[in-house]
Amino acid sequence: MRADARAGTLPAERREQLEDIGPSWCPAWPVEWQRAFHLVRQHLDTGGTLPTAPGQAVHQGEDLGRWVRAQCLAWDRLTGAQQWMCQHILRIAPAAEGEKPKPRRRHADKWALSYAAARQYYDREGHLRVPRGHVERIITGTGYDGEDQQERDLKLGSWISNQRSRAAALSPERVEQLSAIKMRWT
Repeated sequence: MRADARAGTLPAERREQLEDIGPSWCPAWPVEWQRAFHLVRQHLDTGGTLPTAPGQAVHQGEDLGRWVRAQCLAWDRLTGAQQWMCQHILRIAPAAEGEKPKPRRRHADKWALSYAAARQYYDREGHLRVPRGHVERIITGTGYDGEDQQERDLKLGSWISNQRSRAAALSPERVEQLSAIKMRWT
């Protein structure tokens, strides 16, 4: 066994190969991230401009514009070192608030919105025998603190039918909430 081949150490040849990659190499980061970073850096070093949209520059099968855009949008999920490297080496800046896509609704949020529509229907009609094709219009948002109010049409009849057919998979809390507004389970 060579002296430099102890557990937890790299052979000198391998260490030199990694150092040739550059100081941006970090084994804790995904290899795909490091590869794309390196390709963007090479692109810039050869006189290219920073690609900021998908399809602007593709090298070795990697869409550099898509990767740069993803870094801008996911800035808060990058480590501090990744942010520094993107900003100071590649000149990438985080996306402004107006550029970020609206966050996707989580399943729990969708369920809560549909339950609010069911509650509204129950309060108005006094029962929850909702026709399968019924669409319930509900107003979301409070209008306070700059939150916009929006009207939304929800397919309440379909949602009620789906909850009924999935009753065994619903949490006890959800079953209790629906039972409180006279849900027919059969």
